[in-house]
Amino acid sequence: MAQTVLLTAESRNDKGKGAARKLRSQGRIPAVIYGHGRDPAALSVSSMELDRALQGISAESTVIDLSVDGAGVQVLIREIQRHPTRKNITHVDFYEIHAGEMITVDVPLRLVGSPEGVRNQGGVLEQFLRELEIEVLPKDIPDHIDVDVTDLGIAQSLHVSDVSVPDAKILSDPGQTICTVVPPRVEEAPPTEVVVEEEAGEPELIRKAKAEEEAEEEPED
Repeated sequence: MAQTVLLTAESRNDKGKGAARKLRSQGRIPAVIYGHGRDPAALSVSSMELDRALQGISAESTVIDLSVDGAGVQVLIREIQRHPTRKNITHVDFYEIHAGEMITVDVPLRLVGSPEGVRNQGGVLEQFLRELEIEVLPKDIPDHIDVDVTDLGIAQSLHVSDVSVPDAKILSDPGQTICTVVPPRVEEAPPTEVVVEEEAGEPELIRKAKAEEEAEEEPED
């Protein structure tokens, strides 16, 4: 099951771009919490603490024990905004959850094993789907979903309908392809260039000159 991480947040009243820039200059990230009928509330979290909490986890499917001004609440991260070039976190959305209520999350898929078509036939395993959307209780959220690909031969595929997740309902389209073993790629030989050699010299003149033809046609005296 997915691990739970701890994070501390503080309420904030100042809003707007100027206030957000000031927070970031102080090593804090602006955030918001919503869900379960509560009005969205503005928060801030430590940039260093947030980076540490997010290491080695799937952010969207990890339950966070968030302490807001000393009061504990369980949340999921619904959105992380990053700077377009520096990629550092600029804003976080937290969604409050309750232990006994089903929630919808995207959980990473992990392909397990080496396909028969890759081992023995030189095929290539291609993965098309990397997450499954499931409905599950917070305590039952898996870190990842393992998909065994060992028996896949050339041109064989696995679909969402081939997967099951304990204590969860899969919401993704059952017909979606997760992965396929494609045949080995054959490199085409470069086209052969045909060179036509021209004969040396001028073309032979076949037709005689008109005057010469007329002379040959006149009868002898």
